[in-house]
Amino acid sequence: MAEFFDCSDSSQLLAGTRTARQAIGRGELIVMPTDTVYGVAADAFTPEAVQRLLDAKGRGRQSPPPVLIPNVDTLAALAAEVVAPVRALADAFWPGALTIITQANPLLSWDLGETGGTVALRIPHQPLALELLRETGPLAVSSANLTGEPAARTAAEARGMLGDSVSVYLEAGPAAGDGVASTIVDATRLTEEGGELRILREGGVSRELIAELLPQVVFGE
Repeated sequence: MAEFFDCSDSSQLLAGTRTARQAIGRGELIVMPTDTVYGVAADAFTPEAVQRLLDAKGRGRQSPPPVLIPNVDTLAALAAEVVAPVRALADAFWPGALTIITQANPLLSWDLGETGGTVALRIPHQPLALELLRETGPLAVSSANLTGEPAARTAAEARGMLGDSVSVYLEAGPAAGDGVASTIVDATRLTEEGGELRILREGGVSRELIAELLPQVVFGE
């Protein structure tokens, strides 16, 4: 039976975050707020947990989830290389609504699905999410909805779709992003000098802002 915590209540907040950490440690799923939409989360380094996440959403391994991280230092640990334009993107837009796809560190022992050796990383601009991430480490997080349904803006909406496939729901009011997801950029072709950047999905960070930050970069299709 899933547990539901209203994190606007300080006593439920403490109990909820503790219960969520324990669930993540057991390889179970939680629903948590982010700055864009609510997300369903699993330990990124527990393959069985990541598979539970994909199963709960009705997605296959060809749609690997992004990974939320607590700070920019974690980017250097999870990425194979952090070139200057990637660092600039992280410094400018994290925490925030930008997901950066990079080549993954080949020494990591994880299985997020059919990633082609890449990983999609983001730092959310949401206090409760950051607190959890600092305690749990990187989490595989996808929007808390069934595939094909609108992304949940509250934990209650997520529970209506995901039910008991999730162990813990953390409610923190409507997501600030008003249902607007993060912008996703493919940074795997960036170099120290510039290179090519592809915008796979435009969301909370506009193409214009990215182009202003990286005038030396070519935008691919």
